Amino acid sequence: MTGFSWELVLGLAAGAYACKVLGLVVIGARTLPDVVERCLILIPAALISALIVKDTFSVGQDLVLDARAVGVGAAALAAWRKAPLVVVIVIGAAVTAAVRAIG
Repeated sequence: MTGFSWELVLGLAAGAYACKVLGLVVIGARTLPDVVERCLILIPAALISALIVKDTFSVGQDLVLDARAVGVGAAALAAWRKAPLVVVIVIGAAVTAAVRAIG
């Protein structure tokens, strides 16, 4: 890997800012159709779900099934049973640690 490039960082920052400004300029004060609004509301949930699945079942380029999957399953079960968020996190971490300690 080569050295750190401030030009790259500044270029990426400018590109991200330009994309945000372009959205404001193109859409402006217009309202989006209801179908688009409903889809945009769902994007954060879909993105966090995709990140959780990727981080749970992969290491580098390999697919794995290990203690993390059991911990996420236990946390999902606790969330489904409407446990508070802190309890869901603690259950997921504790189950993952227990499975790692056993195996």
